[in-house]
Amino acid sequence: MKIGELASVTGCSIQTIRYYEKENLLPSTQRTEGNFRLYDKAAVDLLLFIKHCRSLDLSLKEIRQLLALKRSPGAQCDKVNRMMDAHIQQVEDRIAELTQLRRQLKALRRSCSSDRTVEQCGILQNLTT
Repeated sequence: MKIGELASVTGCSIQTIRYYEKENLLPSTQRTEGNFRLYDKAAVDLLLFIKHCRSLDLSLKEIRQLLALKRSPGAQCDKVNRMMDAHIQQVEDRIAELTQLRRQLKALRRSCSSDRTVEQCGILQNLTT
């Protein structure tokens, strides 16, 4: 199948597919005489795997590591578990940061009522200090 069909089947854009190829997540493919890329079922499966990883906010580096681990099916999965534990911790840290940000924004919002002028705006005054 050509790249447009691969994009349609997987729900990835053509630009994303080309980017993953450039980043060596998708291997180089065969080309037709007209220089069109040709993809097979393995490319579909790999792209869907990458897409699922990205939906979990895994980095390209983490995806590369997972792909390398997948090539050793008999190995223990402790490295995969450690990677997921580290990613969970990153998510928890980000949630904590976003929770703190929300508190700060709400405090800022409470510092100004709608019936003030811009000159009296508590939000702008707090941002200035």
